[in-house]
Amino acid sequence: MIRVLIADDHALMRQGLSDLLRTEPDIDVVAVADDGDTAVRLASQERPEVVLMDLGMPRLDGVAATRAILTGDPSIRVVVLTSLSQPERILDAIHAGAVGYLLKDSEPDDVVRAIKAAAAGHAPLDPRAATALLPSPRPGSPVAELSPRERHVLALVGAGLPNKSIATQLGISEKTVKAHLGRIFTRIGVRDRTSAALWAQRHDLIDVVPTE
Repeated sequence: MIRVLIADDHALMRQGLSDLLRTEPDIDVVAVADDGDTAVRLASQERPEVVLMDLGMPRLDGVAATRAILTGDPSIRVVVLTSLSQPERILDAIHAGAVGYLLKDSEPDDVVRAIKAAAAGHAPLDPRAATALLPSPRPGSPVAELSPRERHVLALVGAGLPNKSIATQLGISEKTVKAHLGRIFTRIGVRDRTSAALWAQRHDLIDVVPTE
């Protein structure tokens, strides 16, 4: 059973998400918060596996709430809920520790899949917002600068696989995966794993996994 906390200051959104998730036999909505302070307190009390986090909330915004929740329990998976009106705020939340994001007009099935993906250790990222979140492409073709193995690793990151799964699939150690990612980040001009996943989606690397 996946324990979920919903944090959103709009009553209709809270109610709609609650009603949706309570129809899922393997999801349990353990708490609902209407501001960031309450979300932090309830996360500490209820220990959810996944938090659906709005960004624009009173008393404590979604970025600060995400940071506080993960300081208390780094194992919680925070997925941002956003209308994409302020892409820089989404990046702030991701840098605070959120594992991904959803748009508020996502299909109900997409929300359910994102929660299950987050609980399984993946990074649910809505590809419609990737272009707005990523910096403009650098001159030339960064993809061409990557080795076949680096393209393979980046494609699997873009598909949402965690390092352990990538290591198992490629027959290498997690330490080697991390080393590849460090070089990949430098070559494509991103700072973190989530931005790399978005970059891979934007450049269609997840459609076809490269061969060695």
